Amino acid sequence: MSTNNFLEVQNLLLLESAALAQTAARLDSKQVERAIDLLRQCKGKVVILGIGKSGIIAQKIAATMTSAGTAAIYLHPSDALHGGLGILQPDDLVMVLSNSGETEEIIGMLPHLKNRNTPLISIVGNLDSTLARRADVVLDASVDQEACPLNLAPTTSTTVALAIGDALAMTLMKVKGITSDDFAVNHPAGQLGKRLTLRVADLMHDGQSIPKINVGSSWIEVVRAISNGGLGAVCVVDQAGKLAGIITDGDLRRAVEQTDHEALSKLRCDDFMTRKPTVATPEVLAYDALRLMEDRPSQISVLPVVSADGSCLGLIRLHDIIRSGL
Repeated sequence: MSTNNFLEVQNLLLLESAALAQTAARLDSKQVERAIDLLRQCKGKVVILGIGKSGIIAQKIAATMTSAGTAAIYLHPSDALHGGLGILQPDDLVMVLSNSGETEEIIGMLPHLKNRNTPLISIVGNLDSTLARRADVVLDASVDQEACPLNLAPTTSTTVALAIGDALAMTLMKVKGITSDDFAVNHPAGQLGKRLTLRVADLMHDGQSIPKINVGSSWIEVVRAISNGGLGAVCVVDQAGKLAGIITDGDLRRAVEQTDHEALSKLRCDDFMTRKPTVATPEVLAYDALRLMEDRPSQISVLPVVSADGSCLGLIRLHDIIRSGL
């Protein structure tokens, strides 16, 4: 890209960012508060309409609202006039996006919304338009100039409309008290969903599958347990079944290397196990367990899993978490 092209791109981005700043300063506080109140009180769904580029923005806003805890759908105004209005229920709310506020299909739909007593929020670029005059709430999305060199293609105006929609959705999310757990319910797939939902209990090795030895076991018993377990570590438990320590295959190798051959027969697990190791409980998020292993001066690759009273329940490995897709 030439310097001139770079400057053109940069200037257009600055133009759009300036338009967003102007929008933030221009918005009427009473209209915004009214919009949030209507959205919060809506017991049904939010039906969002728009044509052309505004329709594309409307679809994105509907998707954002739905994922953030407010049920929303997109409806094309032409479809609305040909039976699509049947999707509207008494408790629903309508949001309409239009730069001109005079789009024929949208204006033709307004009397039918009024007959249904459906609350109407408009995100509109022309405050002196039919849509603005008939809406219950008017959010000013006007812009001085499109980013298009011909000042024709919807660019800055759609950016502003999208930003207003996003701001409404996120404010509504906060007002409703949506938590990360609530958010996770709608995002079960992908890395984000897994970070919010996948727990240690879902990935750990438990029950009879985990290698365990008793306090006082010989180093040969440690070797057997690690070899048979196939997890690269063994948990050391006391007579009550509570975790006393952990030994990894690295701990074992170092202990054998540093012990005189004559003294190996006396080498016990107690001599080289890690006492009071970092642990996780089954209900901990797997992502938090990952951070426990990695966010430390010396990284570890396995965590014992214990109950509230310290009983040994299992093991979870860094490999298990990474393999899950986190």
